[in-house]
Amino acid sequence: MVKAAGVTFAASLVERVIEERARGDAASAAAVRESVSAIVGPGFASVRPGSPEAMRIKEVLVVQGLWSQYLEVGIGPDAEIFTKAAPLSSVGTAVDVGLHPQSTWNNPEPEVVLAVSPRGEIVGAALGNDVNLRDFEGRSALLLGKAKDNNASCGIGPWIRLCDAHFGIDEIARTEIDLTIEGEDGFVLHAASAMTRISRSPQELVAHAMGAHHQYPDGMMLFCGTLFAPVQDRDAPGAGFTHHPGDRVSISAAHLGGLVNWVGNSNELPPWTFGIGALMANLARRGLLHPPP
Repeated sequence: MVKAAGVTFAASLVERVIEERARGDAASAAAVRESVSAIVGPGFASVRPGSPEAMRIKEVLVVQGLWSQYLEVGIGPDAEIFTKAAPLSSVGTAVDVGLHPQSTWNNPEPEVVLAVSPRGEIVGAALGNDVNLRDFEGRSALLLGKAKDNNASCGIGPWIRLCDAHFGIDEIARTEIDLTIEGEDGFVLHAASAMTRISRSPQELVAHAMGAHHQYPDGMMLFCGTLFAPVQDRDAPGAGFTHHPGDRVSISAAHLGGLVNWVGNSNELPPWTFGIGALMANLARRGLLHPPP
């Protein structure tokens, strides 16, 4: 199972609030960003989620009518954990990732993806692209599933680096991710995301995702969230960033290699057909399924 944590960085918290207040309309985002930034300022970056300070801030914003579902998971006691993709549905490197064809405001989300054992232990990490549809989710949080889980909308790779004496949770927590987007129209965007600025530790995110309340007997891959929330104008002043078909998205980190994908529409990419049933049939044909002793 591929799960994901959302709103784990202050910068992305602000942008999620903007999406909500703009109702998913990219053309309104610039004006909303100015007003929201005055309310949800840089001080949020140092607020520990669920702390007494965070709860005092919540009380003030509730009184002012400014509380948001994104603020709830951004600085509240409970992390946002959602299902990003079904088992075997993720794509790897050097292939296309998919956007819902009706989306007009979207972006890549470069993230560290934790490999978590059935016992809840972090046993490795990879890079991931949690392809994000800002218009769908901005219209309603109840559209999260439609915004996040589409054909080829989850990229993980280029490999899973297992933890050992040279690579562990300390290295994962210090990971710096570089992102480059190159469009066929000549557009280029460079950005970075640093795990040191995350509001909840990787171990805390895992504890919210699984435990006595929810078991995953095969373990999970868990996206940690991203600092990246692009506001650079691409098509028109004030319109911000959105993908064009054919964009090349390069995500890299020193310990985790490079994940490269091109952007297409989910309905035009090869459909996902190799599920659990196909896996079992494949193993049976190869004589690899045996009854227990």
